[in-house]
Amino acid sequence: MNNSVAELLALLDLEPLEVNIYRGQNRNIGTGRVFGGQVFAQALVAAQRTVPVERDAHSVHGYFLRPGDLAVPIMYIVDRPRDGGSFTSRRVTAIQHGEAIFHLSASFHVSEPGLDHQTPMPHVPAAESLAPELDVIREMADRIPEPLRPILTQDRPIDFRPVQPHDPFQGEKRAPHRSVWFRAVAPLPDERIIHQAVLSYASDYGLLPTALYPHGVPFRDRRLQMASIDHSVWMHRPFRADDWLLYVMDSPTAAGARGFTRGTVYTKDGTLVASVAQEGLMRMREPK
Repeated sequence: MNNSVAELLALLDLEPLEVNIYRGQNRNIGTGRVFGGQVFAQALVAAQRTVPVERDAHSVHGYFLRPGDLAVPIMYIVDRPRDGGSFTSRRVTAIQHGEAIFHLSASFHVSEPGLDHQTPMPHVPAAESLAPELDVIREMADRIPEPLRPILTQDRPIDFRPVQPHDPFQGEKRAPHRSVWFRAVAPLPDERIIHQAVLSYASDYGLLPTALYPHGVPFRDRRLQMASIDHSVWMHRPFRADDWLLYVMDSPTAAGARGFTRGTVYTKDGTLVASVAQEGLMRMREPK
């Protein structure tokens, strides 16, 4: 198995400590704190560990309370509010240094037939015709600050291929829309929760910066303080995260030092499999 994918799977394979209590490790992706998609995905895995295997997550909502410390493992404590006839609900609290850094609420549902419709996938170039984002970043490695260079250019477990590449160091005003193909760089196990967790992990990558586009502020601007406040994912249909998925993002508004973003995720054949929404802090200030 690819080393970076093996590391991601290890990240999602939480250590059970006691009934309803799990421990997860961290991976540094260059943000200076625990990546929000990581803690979201790990909390989802912790919740799923307490749910019957025939029930899959369909609605997952998280609130980021404090920055996560990369140097310290995260404890996940699961609460079980309800086990119903067809739905199961779970709450998860992520803890570091004795304080909650993240809350998650998740609902799980047995598979059943019903009415079915969806909005169509937009027409975009095929993933195979686009350059991997990692290749683009490596080409500009000389512009990356030395401490960040080995982190931002390291091998990744997920191959992101932007339809319209955007320079994170260069401001450019554009419409608040972004489309990215992504998939794991190697085959994943068949367990549904692995694919849901990998999609959840990837769904926080590049979503909030979409709200910066109308303002011409680059993601790596030293004046910018940016952090996720909340994040929600709805899983509509089965999918595999080791097949190409198209993540279509937009930002309807930004106000009050907060940006709102949303996304839809499609399989290569145009099936809508997930929806995402997020609000995040976008505060401009003079660097010290």
